[in-house]
Amino acid sequence: MVAHAAELDPVVPPMPERTPKALREAIAEHTPKLLPDFDEHWKWAIADTFDLGPVPAFVAFWWGEYAIARDSELDAHVHDLEHRAAESTETAEAKALLEEASKIRYRVRELEPGE
Repeated sequence: MVAHAAELDPVVPPMPERTPKALREAIAEHTPKLLPDFDEHWKWAIADTFDLGPVPAFVAFWWGEYAIARDSELDAHVHDLEHRAAESTETAEAKALLEEASKIRYRVRELEPGE
């Protein structure tokens, strides 16, 4: 039996509501490799300080991390760009690679819940 192309394409889960709780639930379900870092960051940045001021920055950071990690192809591409930049001996090449990765990270910030 021949598999259909759609069956081979991984499904990218939608973005959750833009709250720490919803984001943590999505990470736990779809990108569990991020969960220990998410929880550790939450603990030292928010829980241990009892300061809610950093919550918007925290959510913005993890929103981008989840948006990339939930798409295995995009995740691999961004990490490849960053790895190649780190290994490059040419400043201009490294800069171009990091700028491309940065543009991707910037674009995913604009995603809305459900996208």
